[in-house]
Amino acid sequence: MCPRFLFVDTNKSVHKGHHPHSHTRSTHGKNRTLTDYPNNTLIRVYWLPTINAAIQLQANNSPAAVMELETAAPYELSHASPMQTGTLYPAYLRGQAHLLAKNGSAAVAEFEKLLNHRGIVLNFVTGALARLQLGRAYATSSDSAKAKAAYQDFLVLWKDADPDVPILKEAKAEYAKLK
Repeated sequence: MCPRFLFVDTNKSVHKGHHPHSHTRSTHGKNRTLTDYPNNTLIRVYWLPTINAAIQLQANNSPAAVMELETAAPYELSHASPMQTGTLYPAYLRGQAHLLAKNGSAAVAEFEKLLNHRGIVLNFVTGALARLQLGRAYATSSDSAKAKAAYQDFLVLWKDADPDVPILKEAKAEYAKLK
């Protein structure tokens, strides 16, 4: 028997079952997960709000994403379990939501949180990408000097990356526009 798991498909329905084609399907996956794991604080107050916020961002609904992430805020700087690195993913998504809403100063605060807590983020991808997003946030706030510095930090960090990586191409093009 395959292990039980959760996944999100392109229809944004949450499924629960033994495999992706299971007939046990629910659009109320959040409630089912809370029923299955009522005492798992990490799932209830950190990961489910984070997943729901990511779905809201995909729908370009930044206010709903920020609201979803309110639950995770008190826990995002907490110590992760030994088998999981702390990602500060809620702060990263909150910064993304503020960028989407063109609120550069609020986005700056969130992305700086990732850079100021490197001991939590470690080498998780959000730490590296926070530098790029910080540049975008400063650009949104019309602070071109800080935006250039943040882009430079990102580009130095990614200097040996494959030049065809889309996010690197985007960053280089955005940086060139700032010059």
